[in-house]
Amino acid sequence: MKKFLDENFLLESNTAQILYHEHAAKMPIIDYHCHLSPQQIAEDAQFENITQVWLYGDHYKWRAMRTNGVDERYCTGDASDREKFLKWAETVPYTLRNPLYHWTHLELKRYFGIDKILDASTAEEIYEEASALLKKPEYSVRGLLRKMNVRIVCTTDDPTDTLEYHQQLKKEGFEIRVLPAFRPDNAMNLSNLSGFQQYVKKLSAVSEMRVENFDDYLQALKARHDYFAENGCCVSDHGLEEVYNEPYELEDINTIFLKALEGTPISKEEHNKFRSVMLTYFAEWDHEKGWVQQYHLGALRNNNSRMMQRLGPDTGWDSIGDFPQGKAIAGFLDKLDRQDKLAKTILYNLNPADNELMATMIGNFNDGSSAGKIQFGSSWWFLDQKDGMIKQMNALSNMGLISRFVGMLTDSRSFLSYPRHEYFRRILCNLFGEEVEKGELPNNLPWIGKVIEDICYHNAANYFNWPKEEKE
Repeated sequence: MKKFLDENFLLESNTAQILYHEHAAKMPIIDYHCHLSPQQIAEDAQFENITQVWLYGDHYKWRAMRTNGVDERYCTGDASDREKFLKWAETVPYTLRNPLYHWTHLELKRYFGIDKILDASTAEEIYEEASALLKKPEYSVRGLLRKMNVRIVCTTDDPTDTLEYHQQLKKEGFEIRVLPAFRPDNAMNLSNLSGFQQYVKKLSAVSEMRVENFDDYLQALKARHDYFAENGCCVSDHGLEEVYNEPYELEDINTIFLKALEGTPISKEEHNKFRSVMLTYFAEWDHEKGWVQQYHLGALRNNNSRMMQRLGPDTGWDSIGDFPQGKAIAGFLDKLDRQDKLAKTILYNLNPADNELMATMIGNFNDGSSAGKIQFGSSWWFLDQKDGMIKQMNALSNMGLISRFVGMLTDSRSFLSYPRHEYFRRILCNLFGEEVEKGELPNNLPWIGKVIEDICYHNAANYFNWPKEEKE
């Protein structure tokens, strides 16, 4: 019987072990999509205890705790940090076969050198040991990034963000590049008209432009897009239920925009037209600048209206959605391709039923202009686990070229999430190693090792149009 979480964790063959230890493990990390705080990086924040870095904002853990019967007070409420950690520790034994169990113990081991199993009996000891280490200078936010060999981080930033912390980090010459990513979801959301009106006012202020009609709105957003580019941005991102590709006339869009500004109710059809035109403009601007555009598709968000009203979004009340995806994605990408305005694109899928759809969709628009121009992105959110990763990589392997895959990202708000890259790499190496051992792939480990290294690092290093200092 193998020891839990030993050096060959998830590596079920000798070949898998060679591929991981001699190739994957040594590769640096490019985290081209995450939700880390640039302010905390700029200020080199120091956490007082493990709860602050581990449980604040982590709705994955909150969902597990609620399911285990833990009161909300210990998730998002006013319980002390120690009390919250103890409740999480009581929950961990019940997360067996959930990826949280693996992630929890990988993070304890990789960051703190803690090999103990976390449960109620070890909770106090682990809380004290990890919290004491977090007070040391080398365990600051920047130290945690260095510990995991991170090279580049792309945060997620609204067009109205000042990017002051990115500017500060660049001025200081912090060796890990922290770049913004343009995330304009709020700019196309008419679901809450009062919120949209406030957003337009904020955009007008930060762009120093009067916004009285749709043309003004576009100019202000384009100015922010330009501003992001000036500050090192080379990536956009969209969190959508589905891609919107409704036919529209610009005159109609101006009418819809003015209705929204006045607070007049907007129909679903009007909202989808507005989303469609905004997505098109954003995509064209991305192409113009040579950016990579990312589409995270399929989340059904904020399902619990009572808790949404109490706690707000991103607190753990979301699920996989069953939205139709294929026709709209094809039409949207084709429209851009016909006009030669299709940027490099990554499609992330949240519904595993659509894996093969996505894996075949990318092949429709890979035109030979660059390797893997259109990507089927790594499994994310609810699929960011062993089974989900294997299914995504198998679909991509069977219907595309996994050798050109840009690999893993954290998509996380936690500075302790980087062992997810290790988790992904071990699963990747095990897939290849198993097929070599079965004779389904040749025993050409130098070449397969190169492919592994490319997926872990080099493909992403070459795919994105990083500012000059990020090129390797």
